Amino acid sequence: MDSFDLDIARVGFQGDGLSADGQIVPLALPGERVRVRRGKERLELLDILSSSPQRVTPPCPHYTACGGCALQHWDMAAYSDWKREVVIAHLRRAGLDAEVAPIFTVPPHSRRRVGLHARKSGKAVQLGFKARRSWSLVPIETCVIAEPAIVAALPILRELAAPLFEHPKSAPILHITTSLTGLDIDISGVERSKSGGLSADARMRIAMIAGEADLARVTMGDDILYQARPAMIAFGRARVALPAGSFLQASRDAEIEMARRVGEGVADAKRVADLFCGAGAFTFPLAEQATVLALDGAAPAVAALKSAIASAPGLKTITAEARDLFRRPLLAEEMKGLDAVVFDPPRAGAEAQSREIARSNLSRAVAVSCNPATFVRDAQILTEAGFKLDTVTPIDQFLWSAHLELVAVFSR
Repeated sequence: MDSFDLDIARVGFQGDGLSADGQIVPLALPGERVRVRRGKERLELLDILSSSPQRVTPPCPHYTACGGCALQHWDMAAYSDWKREVVIAHLRRAGLDAEVAPIFTVPPHSRRRVGLHARKSGKAVQLGFKARRSWSLVPIETCVIAEPAIVAALPILRELAAPLFEHPKSAPILHITTSLTGLDIDISGVERSKSGGLSADARMRIAMIAGEADLARVTMGDDILYQARPAMIAFGRARVALPAGSFLQASRDAEIEMARRVGEGVADAKRVADLFCGAGAFTFPLAEQATVLALDGAAPAVAALKSAIASAPGLKTITAEARDLFRRPLLAEEMKGLDAVVFDPPRAGAEAQSREIARSNLSRAVAVSCNPATFVRDAQILTEAGFKLDTVTPIDQFLWSAHLELVAVFSR
């Protein structure tokens, strides 16, 4: 199609571009006049005719090709203001009134978890992220969001991926976590061969590479390919042996800030439930001030939490149990005797659990959410039952993306 000019208004953001009149314009900024070409699903940016004063030079050499970040060209202050406004807009549309605190934004080079895709090109193995709106791979040599230890390990990680292509349909993903004891690698996307898994030769090569690189652990699902030592994570005073593939906040800085906000939200509470507790990111800091009932559907994470209690003497009592809170939410009757509840569900939110909190006699609750859309649904359940949404703190731990998290404090 022919190209045409377009004025970009500050009307929204979806995926990897600002939207104008419902159409996505990747790599544009509010207030810019641009020349675009119409594609099947979105507009393609051809030229910037009038640049925004908020436009800056992206810090990453892979920007525009790599799909990992979408807004590196936006001045940080303006970008952060926009993310906070996204939260305000969600609340306003849902009819929720609350103080929205200044956004907490993690710095560059602070992402401790990344998923790198591996592809084989001839005899060479490439490692990187998917291209913008594509299945193609963009090989990377650096990453401005990842912790330095991950970037430094890229050559070794390419070697580690090389034995994973025994099946022609394998498209491995290396999920890398920096732990206190070294890099922890969990591999997915490897197709099973007729023999049922990796050959003995491939396993031996992976173990040799991991040993030479002094990695902590390499796993593929439940299969431990190499382990020199457990992957240890600090939650408050505790030291937790993270189960392979277990959930962990992407940034340690964000996790600490979330835990601080959660603790302030239930200040002076003596008995607290930590629902969707994972391996204890909030449980252990909460136990500095209160006894904690910790529940989560992931049994390995709960087992790791229970095993780590002994590593943190001096805490209040922690009782941990594996429980599917979607099928069996903690009932209002079971909350008798509690002073407050904390819940940090997956993106689907916690509708059933929110209804039980609404039925309870609790006067304090703190929600941690990675999805503003499901958060406002759950918040409406609580406010309709008499809770007041006091404060919401936006948390930006997925830097330069549309993804946003928050910590919200309720009282009644």
